[in-house]
Amino acid sequence: MNNKGPYLLDDACDAPFPPAELALREPDGLLAVGGDLSPVRLLNAYAGGIFPWFSEGQPLLWWSPDPRMVFRTDGVHLSSRFRRQLRASPWRIRADTSFSEVMQACAQAPRPGQDGTWITDDMHRAYVDLHRLGYAHSVEVFDEDLLIGGIYGVAIGRMFFGESMFSGRSGGSKVALAALAHTLAGWGWPLIDAQVENPHLMRMGAEHLPRADFLPLIRQLVQQPAEVGAWTGRFGEFSAAFLAESITT
Repeated sequence: MNNKGPYLLDDACDAPFPPAELALREPDGLLAVGGDLSPVRLLNAYAGGIFPWFSEGQPLLWWSPDPRMVFRTDGVHLSSRFRRQLRASPWRIRADTSFSEVMQACAQAPRPGQDGTWITDDMHRAYVDLHRLGYAHSVEVFDEDLLIGGIYGVAIGRMFFGESMFSGRSGGSKVALAALAHTLAGWGWPLIDAQVENPHLMRMGAEHLPRADFLPLIRQLVQQPAEVGAWTGRFGEFSAAFLAESITT
């Protein structure tokens, strides 16, 4: 364990990260500082169980907390009452048709206990670049043409690393997450990384996974073959009512 402080990253964008197992205990999961948000650096980070998280004016910070918050893709929970409401809902669900807009909505969403956002302009540009390269994806919920919920994250191999989600209307983020999980389960992707504990996510079925278990699991999943590119056609479009009938938990 590194007890002296976070590691300083090399300026070269393809320089390796220190092993995530060396992240600090306090603050929990802080591993490294510096570097950049280039696609190569970001993909190397996620493949190693590491993600960037910093606020405007801070240096670039890289994290791998212990334990990790995750969803099993077959274990996302929607309450019976909410599923009944969705059966009469006109909402439609798509993927990768409004990636930048989902990121912007996540950046503007109020977060309890947070002043401002960690989705800086630099972060926005970096993930839009990853989206253009086919590695970052969004799942979007629409009421007619109005975007009312969404989630975005990074996909490598058969592993999805969730970054943020938002609700423009009550339940919008729940539908986006449940639709993502339902689709990934159908593709044979077992896990969604949710990063750190959140009471809302826990109510939806998220669970703690010790870092010692999380890292070897995702290192296998990111090596598995999977298509790279936009999910729009592969994901398709379906209704929230169909989702409510498809999810039984």
